[in-house]
Formats: sequence, structure tokens, C-alpha cells
Amino acid sequence: MAIPRLRDYHGPALLSYGFRPFFLFGSLYAGLAILAWLPAFYGELELSTAFAPRDWHIHEMLYGYLAAVITGFLLTAVPNWTGRLPIQGPPLLVLVVVWLAGRLVIAVSASTGWVFAAVVDSSFLLLVGLATAREILAGKNWRNLKVLLILTVLFAGNAAFHLEAGLQGHAEYGARIGIAASIALIMLIGGRIVPSFTRNWLVRENPGRLPAPFGSFDVAAMLLSAAALLTWVVEPLGWWTGAALMAAGFLQAARLARWAGDRTSRDRLVLVLHVAYAFVPIGFVLVGLAAFSLVPASAGVHAWTGGAIGLMTLAVMSRASLGHTGRALVASMPTQIVYALALVAAVARVCAGVHPEWSQALLPAAGIAWAAAFLGFAMIYWNVLTRPRLRA
Repeated sequence: MAIPRLRDYHGPALLSYGFRPFFLFGSLYAGLAILAWLPAFYGELELSTAFAPRDWHIHEMLYGYLAAVITGFLLTAVPNWTGRLPIQGPPLLVLVVVWLAGRLVIAVSASTGWVFAAVVDSSFLLLVGLATAREILAGKNWRNLKVLLILTVLFAGNAAFHLEAGLQGHAEYGARIGIAASIALIMLIGGRIVPSFTRNWLVRENPGRLPAPFGSFDVAAMLLSAAALLTWVVEPLGWWTGAALMAAGFLQAARLARWAGDRTSRDRLVLVLHVAYAFVPIGFVLVGLAAFSLVPASAGVHAWTGGAIGLMTLAVMSRASLGHTGRALVASMPTQIVYALALVAAVARVCAGVHPEWSQALLPAAGIAWAAAFLGFAMIYWNVLTRPRLRA
């Protein structure tokens, strides 16, 4: 007998599945936080946070918006991996409230103190990790235990970020840990879903060359790339770090080339996954060049954060939202515009990093395009995420 996918649930549709509230609130926060960050960056807005303005921006993008999207993805994917029922209703509401509380206390932490803000904010990833661990262990889904490792690293990175910012006035290791863990998660999950969704579409719509199956090359690329990220976290400058990062970049580019993305131009919902993943090797190469002091570090960091993380989260949120609410897996024109805006934001921000003399024009353009992309996603998918699943 097939395992039922949902309990007999009669509450708000928003709390019927984990992706709904976290994709909606995460995308809203991603856009609104950048709209607050732009005037703060130019000294026109004073934030009432205990973080330095730069640290607030980094933290809320990594451990605020991204943590929400990761949670929405995991609360949706884990039931599929384990065959267990999803978290919904009051337990899901608790997670949402804790996430919102974290955003609030950090915003006013200049008044509440950084220790209180750290405890409240850190409790979210702890709860998500415990909930994920319970489901994976109860479902005996041992192959996905590696996801728990990355969640643990994210939790540790967040804790380190609060400690550094609170005790030293700025965070460095906590930021790099969060970025490294996020890119590792994209390499792990993206390396699973990008070729899988590509294969499914090609078999159905464009028979011919298919993505290469996962094999020893992927394992080697993942291990070397993870080692390069670890080296970068510990010491971001130096020839050894640069060489490791550059090698990882070329391996990830080769990995992407094996997935037949050039044959997916007719399906934007699949194509955007390849475009998003392309920023992973681009980021490795640029951060590698920064380790040799050849380009500013912000270029590669924003290739990873604005490009790989930004585009991949939009791609995954749109696809999961459509698929899990009974809608056709087709990227509408408004959705494609959202993808295009996110791509513009990523390219503009990377170029501003490579050419700081262009930053006066490119930084506001990147921020506005980013905010438009994520607020646009929230607007387009509002009804999708807040209304019941379509009946077959």
C-alpha cells in the first residue's frame, strides 16, 4: 500500500507543507532586506542591530533568507526520501515563529544585546536539524545523513558568526563557514537534482545525449571541492588555497558540462538550474584568483552568493511550488522575468567586485534587480503557496 503523503489536515494551506511558509517568507525577506541594506550601505539608514552593517547584510542573507529556503526544501524533500509524513500545522508554525523571532531580535539587537539575539536566532537551525535528524533516522534513510552534516556546519557557522561579531565587532570565519556550507549543499543536492530533472525532460521531450550518471568522477570532484572550501575557510589567501580553489572550479565546470544543459534551452525551468550551477565553478575560480590577490575577494563570493545561491534558490522554489501544488511544471513568462532579474543582479554584483570603479552604478542596480526578483517571486507565487493544492 502506498504511504499517504499528507495527514488529514484542515488548517490554513500555508501550514500544510514546509515549502509554503518558508519559500514565501524567505523570498519576501530576501527582497526587503536588500532594500534596507542599500540605504544602510550608503549611510542613509541606521540599523538598530548590534551587528556592523556589513555583518548584518551577510548574516541575514546566509542565516536568514537562505536558512528559510533550505528549511522549506528539506521539510519537503525529507518526506519523499523517507516515506514519512511531512511536518505541518502547529509544529510547522513553531518553526516559522522561531525563524521570524530570529529576524526580529537581530534587527533590534542593539537594544536587546547580542547574546540574547544569538540564542534566539541559533535555536532555529538547531530545531531544523533535530527535526531533520528525527525523520531521517526514523526512516532509516542513511544515505542522506550527509545533509545533517552540512546542517551542523551551518549551525556552527551561525554560532561562530554571533561570537565573532559580538566579541570582536566583525565576523570573518562565521561568514566563510556559512558560504562554504551553502556551496557544499548546492554541490550535493544540485548534483542530484540538476542531472535528474534534465534527464527526465530530455527523455520525454528531446531524446538524444543524456546527462552522465553519477560516478567516481563526481565523488572525486565533490571531495576535492569540499577540501578546497575547507582550506578557504581556514586561510583565504595563499598559493595553496588558490590552487585548490582553481582546481575545484575546473572540476565543477567539467561536472556541469557532463549534464547536457546545452540541450535544455526549450525548458526554462530546467535551463535555469544549469545557469545557477554554473556560478559554482565561476565562484571557485574567482575566489581562487582572489587568493593570489589578482581580483577582489567580493567578486567570487558574490558569484557564489548572488549567482549560485540566489538563482538556485529561485529555481528550486519555483519548481517545487508548482510541482507540490498540482500545477504544470512550466516556467511562465513572469517566472522567467524573475530568473532574468536574478541573473542581472548576480552579473552586476560580480562585475562590481571585479571592477570596483564601476561599483557606484552597478551596486544599486544589482540590489534593485535582486529585490525585484525575490519580491516578484513572492507576488507571482503568493496564491500558489497560500491556497490549497489543485485537485487532479
